[in-house]
Formats: sequence, structure tokens, C-alpha cells
Amino acid sequence: MALAVVTLAVVLLAIDGTVLALAVPSLTESLAPTATQILWIGDIYSLALAGLLITMGNVADRIGRKRLLLIGAVGFGLASAIAAFAPTPELLIAARALLGISGATIMPSTLSIVRNLFPDARQRTRAIAIWSAGATGGAAVGPLVGGVLLENFWWGSVFLINVPVVLILVPAGIFLLPESRNVRAGRIDVVSAILSLCAIVPIVYSAKTFATAGVSAEGVGAAVLGAFCGAIFVLRQRRLAHPMIDIALFKKPAFSGAVISNTMAIFAFVGVLFFFSQYLQLVRGFGPLQAGLLELPATIASLLVVIVIGTMVSKWGRGPVIGAGLGTAAVGMVILAGGEPLEGIGILVLALTVIGVGAGVAMTVSVDAVMTAVPRERAGAASAVSETAYELGIALGIAILGSILTSNYRSGLSLPDGLDSKTETTIRDSLASASHAPEHLYLMAQESFVSAMQNTSLIAAALTAIAAVIAWRLIPATRHSSDGH
Repeated sequence: MALAVVTLAVVLLAIDGTVLALAVPSLTESLAPTATQILWIGDIYSLALAGLLITMGNVADRIGRKRLLLIGAVGFGLASAIAAFAPTPELLIAARALLGISGATIMPSTLSIVRNLFPDARQRTRAIAIWSAGATGGAAVGPLVGGVLLENFWWGSVFLINVPVVLILVPAGIFLLPESRNVRAGRIDVVSAILSLCAIVPIVYSAKTFATAGVSAEGVGAAVLGAFCGAIFVLRQRRLAHPMIDIALFKKPAFSGAVISNTMAIFAFVGVLFFFSQYLQLVRGFGPLQAGLLELPATIASLLVVIVIGTMVSKWGRGPVIGAGLGTAAVGMVILAGGEPLEGIGILVLALTVIGVGAGVAMTVSVDAVMTAVPRERAGAASAVSETAYELGIALGIAILGSILTSNYRSGLSLPDGLDSKTETTIRDSLASASHAPEHLYLMAQESFVSAMQNTSLIAAALTAIAAVIAWRLIPATRHSSDGH
């Protein structure tokens, strides 16, 4: 029952991360935000969430994971209500920021509670598989939930739906979740907290900038600032008696390899599916609800992993299982590339299922490896590292694979001579903007987009295959023993 509570919290956060995109058109019509405000409404949530994960993971270790999760859940419910009825873009941006801050208090607490609930290694692996399925499943279900709500209610409903979930989550958490903390934890180092924020937020922001506007001085400057603050943060952690992150952990192949694997798995999984959604709607002509339903096989496949994951780790060990999972996901991406120009959806469903199985295995076992590499009292800090890798994987996957896709799309366009500059600029900007062009030009744009999707899927497959080799070689083949430890 406690696992059900923390999984519900993860699903809530994951849905909120993806549900907004569909509401932007009706939200824009109602609140009339500027283009910059629209970007901030979308980005401020993930910036606040990613930037505060490490700090909040350490706070959870000190004041109690259950307490912080419940505080965050209450804040999330209040912020959702404010966002739903926000009369101005400025208030909506503020509410989204509060949602991100609240999310950062919830996310590390969920995983560290799982770590403390299940001392038995085999049970813990299955529990983390359920937790991972909640995270990926919630992200996939977000567009479905948004589609249903927006077809029947106003844009604020995509936020208001969080409130009844929180009203269930908080009382259930009070009665069902055990409290745990690190009794030997020192004080939170405020300078380290600021440095971690100044490292992660600019890097995520630069990735988002590259994805939407390409390479720019602003994006490069943000990346350089983030890298500089990150380097200072690492140097400071080495000198502190009670560091926010024990840098020595990264010398352990099991820990560093698992963090890299987790980042790469979510990088490829989210990056490919993000643009696959555009492909389904703009090339295949599916509505948002239909597109969301077609992507469900990947989520269902990642859920089914729960059944076999413990046996796989017991038999082959963590390193080989993570490597096999990433390799399987890479094969799925190759199948996806082959199926994109074909008629029918059978091969696409097969590809998504294979990707879901592979990514589900890799993400589950890599998170398990991260959590197992640290003592239980440091679970909050370790889960924050894992969650930060997850958020960076999402941001970088969309940014890097998005840049590759856009570059391929534009270079593959063979537009006829004599087009006026406005029409040509509109078509070259994106497939979405090309949908307003004459039909014969839109068909040319679709062909170029499909070719770009194929190339991007193959590049993602190659990167995932490289990550599979890294995981296989770097992460030890640690197995669950016969007594489950």
C-alpha cells in the first residue's frame, strides 16, 4: 500500500510534466500571453524541478522523507488550483514555478522511501520497476488525459485534475508511509545548494533553447555558466565533511555507470517519442488522443517488465541486464526507422513495444543500481542524483535529437524555384508551420520530415547501442543472492 502511494505521487508528477502542451492553444486564446510568456509557462516547471532535486533530496534525508513528500504534495495541490484559475500569464508562470518546487520535494522522497521500504534486493528491484513504470507511464498518459479534458472542459482542467489526486495522496501518505531520515546528517550547505541550482538550471535552459531556437549565444552562455558552477560545486563537495553529493561515489563503476545508463535510456526514449508524436499527428493525420493511444504499447511493455526483472538480475547481474535492455531499445529504434515510411501501424506498434521493454529494463535496473550503491540513510541524496539524471536525459534528448531532426528536415527539403521568401521560410521553419502551406508543398515537407525521423531514430539507436556497451563493460554483474540481498 505504501508503494502504491509513492507510485501515485510519481504518476501525478509525470502527467503534469507532459499534459500542458495540448492546452497551449486554448490557454493562449484565453490569457493572451506573449511568445516569451508561453515559453516560460512551459519551461519554468522543469527548470525549478531539475534545479532543486539535489537540494531537496538532502533536505529529505535530514527532516524526513515522508514529511517532505507530504509538504510537497500539499504545495502541489495548492499550486494546481492557482494555475487552473490563473487570470493572468504572470500568475500562471508563478503557479507553474511553485508546481516545480513542490515536485522537487516529492520526487526524491518517493524513491528514497522505496529504498527504505524494501531491504530485500529482489523485492526492491520489482518495486523500483513499478516506480519507473509510474514515471514513464505517467508521461505517456499525460497527452491522453489532456486530450480528454480539453475536449470537454476549459484549459484549467489539466491542472485542476491534480487536486482530487492530492486529496487522496495526502491522507493515504499520513497513514501508510513510514518515516525515515539520516540521523547522522549534518547541516545543509547553502552555498552548495545555490551552486547546484546555478549548475543544473542553466544547462537545462540551454538544452531547451537549442531545441527551440537552435544554437545561439544565449544558449551557449547558459551552458558555459552551468558547467562552471558545476565544476565549483564538485570542488566544494570534496572539501565538505557532510557533502550534498559524495563525489567518491562516482568512482564506483556500479554508480557512475548506472547514472550514465539511466541518462542515456531516458535520453533516447523520450527524445524519440517526443518527435514521434509529431510524426503521428502531422504525417499520419492522427488526433492527439489517437496518437497517445498508439504510443501506449511502449508504456504497457515497460509495465510488464515488472514480472521478469527480478529473475533477470538474479540470473545475469545488473551490468549485463542494463546492457541488454539498452541494446533491445536500440533494436526497437532501428525497427521504428524502418516502419516510419510504410503504410499501416503494425510495425510501429512492434517497434514501440520493443523500445518499451528495453528502456523499461535499463531504467529500472540502473535506478536500482544507483540506490543500492549507497547506504539507506543517504537514499534521498542518491535518489536526487538519479532524478537529476532523468531530468537532464529528458532535456538533452529533446534538444539534441530535436536539433538533429530539424537540421535533417531542412537539408532534405527540395522546394521548387520561384517560391516567395515568406512561404519558403514558413516551410523550412518546421513541419507544423508547413501544414499551412499549399498541399503539394506540405507533402514535400512531410517526405523530408519522415526521412529526418528515420535518420534521427537511427542516430538514437547508435547512441543507445554505445550506452549498452558502456553499461555492459562498466557496471559489475552484481546478482541478487538466493536470500534476496
